[in-house]
Amino acid sequence: MADITEKHAGTMVDNDSNKRRRLVEFKDGCRYGKFGRTKAYELIALDRIRAYKMGGKTMIDLDSVDEYHTSLPRIETRAS
Repeated sequence: MADITEKHAGTMVDNDSNKRRRLVEFKDGCRYGKFGRTKAYELIALDRIRAYKMGGKTMIDLDSVDEYHTSLPRIETRAS
């Protein structure tokens, strides 16, 4: 799945740092991030993931989704 999403990711140059962004359409960003529309809008509102408008489409930055996943706390298992 990630390979398919990566192939469809458009790139955009960030003027502040000359870094290329990996942008995908909203539904593909949700699929990549393994979350639904409601959670995606919540994460955008909380500035946990980045989204941009390109014409009439909302595009999700895959790097920000990766950063969000990296920030999640690890579950500690209980020793028996």
